[in-house]
Amino acid sequence: MRLILVILFLVLFFTISIPLFLVEYLIGKFNRRAMVASSQRIVAGAFRIVLFLSGTKVTVIGKENIPKEEAVLYIANHRSYFDIIVSYATLPTLTGFIAKKEIHRIPFLRIWMDFLQCLFLDREDIRQGMKVILKAIEQVKDGYSIFISPEGTRSQGKEMLPFKAGSFKVAEKTGCAIIPVSISNTEAAFENQQPWIRKAHTIIEYSKPIYPKDLKKEQLKSLNTYVQGIIQETLEKNASLI
Repeated sequence: MRLILVILFLVLFFTISIPLFLVEYLIGKFNRRAMVASSQRIVAGAFRIVLFLSGTKVTVIGKENIPKEEAVLYIANHRSYFDIIVSYATLPTLTGFIAKKEIHRIPFLRIWMDFLQCLFLDREDIRQGMKVILKAIEQVKDGYSIFISPEGTRSQGKEMLPFKAGSFKVAEKTGCAIIPVSISNTEAAFENQQPWIRKAHTIIEYSKPIYPKDLKKEQLKSLNTYVQGIIQETLEKNASLI
């Protein structure tokens, strides 16, 4: 039943999106930042409805840790398609996701993601991947936060996959804060019994900002494992809350 409700809502949302695309396009002609902000409010609102219809309860911890007046680099673990829904429904800053290129083939969704400054990564093309990171650096300099899952793909077991070091270049080159994002139990909503959707309690925690300039040389050399360690500790801490 929850799956049917979510599908029906998405069909309705994508139908309504057709005139909304024109409105957002016109807003962008005069003020691109206003267009991004407007698009994010619309998509976040739609995702909150999806969470409600799917019976997904979200506990948010540490939102006060996110700097409100500056762009940041969100680094998150990745277990489920619901990670994006939970994240976008709770983010307080204008944020573009770095997603796999296959998502850009999905009609309607790709248009919203373009409006939201999202970037699309070909995981098998190193040169294209570097271009995406360079673009992400420019977006942070322009005041847009970036959200990335450095595992590269959804982890299938309880253990996280190694974090790819290249994902952290955005913070290293701009000096922006890194916000470790720990997402728990989203796989219980979908992946554990796909294609069905089940009621689930998920937790997302935003840890305190990490500024590259404040780190020791040893920590900078292994920034990926340092941040992954923080997320691992947070996931273990929050396991008792599920």
